[in-house]
Amino acid sequence: MTRKPESLPGYSSHTFRRLKGEGKLWHSLSSRVPRAISGLADSLPLVENMVGLKLIILNKRKFAHTSFLAFFCASAFIPAVILFFSVIQGAFNNVYAESAPQRIISMSPAITEILFAIGAGDKVVGVTDFCVYPPEAAKLPKLGGILNPNIEAMISIRPDLIIHHYDSVKIQDFAKTMGVEYLPVKLTDLNSILDSIQKIGRKIDLADNAEKLAMKLKTDIDFYKNKLKPYRKKSVLLLLGDSDDPMRDLYAAGRNTFLGELLDIAGGENIIPETFAEYPKVSREYIIKKSPEAIIIAGPMANLSSGQKQINLRRWARFPTIRAVKNNNIHFIGNDYILIPGPRLISLIEQFAKRIHPKLFANSN
Repeated sequence: MTRKPESLPGYSSHTFRRLKGEGKLWHSLSSRVPRAISGLADSLPLVENMVGLKLIILNKRKFAHTSFLAFFCASAFIPAVILFFSVIQGAFNNVYAESAPQRIISMSPAITEILFAIGAGDKVVGVTDFCVYPPEAAKLPKLGGILNPNIEAMISIRPDLIIHHYDSVKIQDFAKTMGVEYLPVKLTDLNSILDSIQKIGRKIDLADNAEKLAMKLKTDIDFYKNKLKPYRKKSVLLLLGDSDDPMRDLYAAGRNTFLGELLDIAGGENIIPETFAEYPKVSREYIIKKSPEAIIIAGPMANLSSGQKQINLRRWARFPTIRAVKNNNIHFIGNDYILIPGPRLISLIEQFAKRIHPKLFANSN
């Protein structure tokens, strides 16, 4: 989408001088201005012929001749002048459009991690309240969240690109209203995550870096798939949220989520069927009936001390018929990025695999 430089927030004379210094502006103008001048020159014979004609017919009517001549001169020159300035404007627009975004707002922790992972961290000027990784991102201006974006703060930052999740209608509407370029991305499963990494890379002129990151993630994923392929999958329940009391209804990760995909890659068989919601509420009766071989309690609420874990395990001990309880196969993963579909997903696969198939990964660091 091409716009005038002056219509974009963040444009300054410094940007103009930088582009001109690189020779881009002059190259664009030098290829277009001669055509405009040529068009202007082509109109001169027409004017000359019209002037001669009027001198013959109206040589005794000086005032009428002058008026008529001025009218025809204007008729010939005005289109040429318009063409001339249109060409210059097009040159400016093309130069600006060719430059990669320099002031990016990220409206998702996953997007922020992707930007830093492909080497665009220095271009990020604002993030959400929940963007805390890498540490450099935590120091950037905070702009609220998806549901409550700080519009005033976003305007003051003068972005030239906003990257957001595809269903963030409020953010997209704001970008349209302000005339700021935006890029919606989808981060709901592994394929969309890998595609979005490359989409972001292409948009900000870091396609090679994005391609390398996507390929590395795919290679690591294939490693776990191939290593675990010969072994039987174990039934697993992956619990999220407040899980300190197993007597309460709990929330689990369903199959049709990126966490469900990671669990499958790690050699687990999710006890939640595909017909359930993405993150369904499950009762203790359901868990007792399915009797998973392993239970993984994940997320920030699972970041417990040793004493807290022992209290939690004693509560689970009330249900000895569950195989995970009987075999002491309940695990806690307290990482705060458990719900962030970004580059650190490989670490999640590794942690899941170590809990589900501990003997296979006993010697891994």
